[in-house]
This record gives sequence, C-alpha cells and structure tokens, in this order.
Amino acid sequence: MRQMGGQDASFIYNEAPRMPMHIAGLAIYDPSTAKGGTVTFKGILDHIRSRLPLVPSYRERMVRVPFDMDHPWWVVDPEFDLEFHVRHIALPNPGDWRQLCIQAARLHARELDLERPLWEMYVIEGLDHVEGVPPGSFAVLTKTHHAAIDGVSGAELTAVINDLTPDAAPPPIPDVPPAEQVPSPYELMMRAGVNNATQPQRFAEFMRRAMPIMPTVPAYPGAAPRVPTPTAPRTRFSGPVTAHRVVDNRSFDLAEVRRIKSAVPGATINDAVLAVVAGALRRYLESKGELPTDPLVVMAPISIRSAEERGAMGNRVSAMMLPIPTNIADPIERLRVVQSTTEETKGMAAAIPARTLTDFNEFIPWALAGLAARTAASFRMAETMAPAVNTVVTNVPGPQVPLYMAGAKLLKQFGMGPVTDGMGIIHPVFSYNGEIAVSVTACREMMPDPAFYAECLQSSFDELAAATAAPAARKTTARKRAASANKER
Repeated sequence: MRQMGGQDASFIYNEAPRMPMHIAGLAIYDPSTAKGGTVTFKGILDHIRSRLPLVPSYRERMVRVPFDMDHPWWVVDPEFDLEFHVRHIALPNPGDWRQLCIQAARLHARELDLERPLWEMYVIEGLDHVEGVPPGSFAVLTKTHHAAIDGVSGAELTAVINDLTPDAAPPPIPDVPPAEQVPSPYELMMRAGVNNATQPQRFAEFMRRAMPIMPTVPAYPGAAPRVPTPTAPRTRFSGPVTAHRVVDNRSFDLAEVRRIKSAVPGATINDAVLAVVAGALRRYLESKGELPTDPLVVMAPISIRSAEERGAMGNRVSAMMLPIPTNIADPIERLRVVQSTTEETKGMAAAIPARTLTDFNEFIPWALAGLAARTAASFRMAETMAPAVNTVVTNVPGPQVPLYMAGAKLLKQFGMGPVTDGMGIIHPVFSYNGEIAVSVTACREMMPDPAFYAECLQSSFDELAAATAAPAARKTTARKRAASANKER
C-alpha cells in the first residue's frame, strides 16, 4: 500500500465526466513476423499476463480518502481480472484509417473505472484498408490514467510490453506482490490525520531547502528580469468541452526533422515540432476566419525524472509556458522565433532544481483546486474566462529500433491526451524507429474536421521542409511544382 503524490492525485481531483484524465496510445502491429504469421487474442493475453509482474502498478487500484482529506492510496487489487482490462474488437468493413481514428476517439472518450486498476487495453482487428499497413495487421489501444503515469513512464511501459526481436525469450519475472486488503474508511481517516498533523513540519523542512535558491529564481524580487508570462488569446478551443473526441495523426521522417532544425542555429527537434504545430494551427484557424492577431500559447511538459526514478510510475514533470508564432506567415521565421523563445523560457525553468519542483507539489491543496475546477465547469466559466493556454505539445522520445509484441512487429504508434474546459486541443508527439508522430486530440464540436487538421499538419511540415532546403533543392522543388501545375492545366 503506497500513497499517491500530490501531482498524481491532481489528475483524480480534476476528473469530470466530460473531462476524463487518462492518456492513451495506439500502436499498429504486423503479425507476419510472428511464428506462423499470425497472433491470436489468446496469445496477446498470455503475453500481457507474462509481463504484468514487470509493471506492478497495473495490478493496483486506487482507494480514495473520505472527503478527500488526504491524497488517495494505491492498493494491490484483491479482485484483479486481466480479461476485464484487455478487450477484443474489430473494425467493420472496409477497415480504413478514418474508421480506426473514429473508433480510437470513441474509446478514448470513455472514463476509466476508478474502482479498478486504472488502465484498459483494446486489441482492434480489421485494419485491412489502412494505407501503408499490411492487410491482417491489428492495433492495440492502451488507456492509462494520468494519475498513474506521465509520458516518459508511458514510454518505459512500451519497452516492457515489447521485445527487440520477434522470438525473444521471456524476461526474468520478479515475484508478484500479494493482494492487499482494501483499507476501511476509518483506517484511511486515521492515516489522513497523521499526515495532516505532520504537514507543517514537512513544509518547514521544504522551505529550509528552498530558501537558498530563491534569489536565483527569475520571479523573486531582486533577481534577473524574468520572461513575461504569455497571455493566451481566445480561440474556438477555449470554451467548455463536450464528452466527444476526435483524433488524427501525421508521421514524419525523423532524419528530415533533424535536417530542418539544423537550419536555425541552436534549434532542437522539439523546436521544429513546435514550429510545425504553430503552422498547422495558423492554417486551420485562418481557414475558419478565426486567426488571432496575438500568438497562441503552448504548455510544453518537461520531464524532471531522475536516473534513480527511471521505471517508477507516476508523474515527474514540470512545464514551460511559451507563445508560438501562429501570427507569423514565414515558416523559417516561425522556427527562429520558437528557438529564441524556448531558449529564454528554459533558462527560467532551470533556475529551480527539479527536486524542489516535485516537493512543492506536495503542499498544493489539489483537492480544493479540483473542487474549484469542477465548480467552474458546472457554471461553464470557460465561456468567459481568459484561457491559461491554448494547447499542450508533449514530446516523448521513443526507441529508434524495431520492437515486437508476441512476435508481431510494431509498425507505427501515436498518442492521445486529455482535453479540458478552456483547452479543447492537445498534441501528443512520439518518435519511434526513424519516425516522429505528431498527433491531435480535440473536442469533436470544436474540431469537426480532424482529417483537415491532419492535412494542415502535413502542409505545415512540407512548407517548413521546403523553406529550409538547400537553394538547389528549392529550385528543383519549384520546377516540379510548376510542371505539375502545367499538366493540370
């Protein structure tokens, strides 16, 4: 039995029926590499069962303290049932990309059962007409509550479920922790009383460690001038969200992204991704006649997971808030502005040690903050309140070698994230085996045309790639476009 940290518990407190707080991933597998060229659902079940001891949190359920007087606890579920969590469905004919995205969005929109371990897995067959995917392939959609994992621990989970070769030997299996008795409300209240009684002492210890670094923090009086906090303009994604979701994805060559970012000194792969997202949002909102004159504001999570915390579940993240140049038409100038902005913002974020940030989370009254958020949602205050951010772009680097599950080769994968009132769109980004997938999850009423937004992502990438190409390459591309245009005439 172990207690949730403050940051993890915040995702429980902020959950609402219209705003489930889980993250998800969709992976597409080709079974032709498996023994006999096929993988059965039973084979997948057996594979997951064999790996569960390597992910102890997948057998733990949450127990909430009465009246949220303290953070919830994790308890090894005495009634764990693997077949409740791993499910089997199929797409109807023809089984194309659009159907897969619609099915993924429907599954992602549903809340997890908070009285069971907080994850679900869906094996989806019938992907017979998905472009670039061999017939007979299947997808695996995995949902896990954000209280249990962040993006980095989710990527580590991918490494546990998959192997480096199709015929890899099973890994050494540790002892399975025994099931635990679910504590009574009385026991939880007693524990809460002890924790609350020692809170002032722990806060004093935190302040003792934090005070020496305060003069280095840019927001502290007398410190260096800080980067101004950006103000997010209102867009169609700034109102209350519904319970419906849409998802889509575009994948790009990772080597080409590296080439693009090298066109601006000091730029990173993440800067290039932000520039692509900025261009896509600009195109999309401009097509609706709704492009704000001010730049949109992005929250970019930053992993502060130490080497000792690798493999641990839960959240170890901070965040940068930065404007992205949706108000700039030139793609190279957008990349330059992103690079300079992120460099300034990283300098401010680096002023506070990572451990101080995670410790501070323990003293935020997340339960009250969650109550305030639910009250604001009930009164639809997002319709009038200024948004804090316009979107999240979360970039998680993944393995750059092929992976296999139960012998089937992992072809592609992309992520899905939670959206909330005031922020009805999120961009999960994940790289794997030479590709980087830039995905979108949005409220369906705010984005009724996700396929068009995916085209905006592609157009933004193509525009940036062309603009950063060598002069000779740009001339060749221009000639090809002119020749193509003449043929169409």
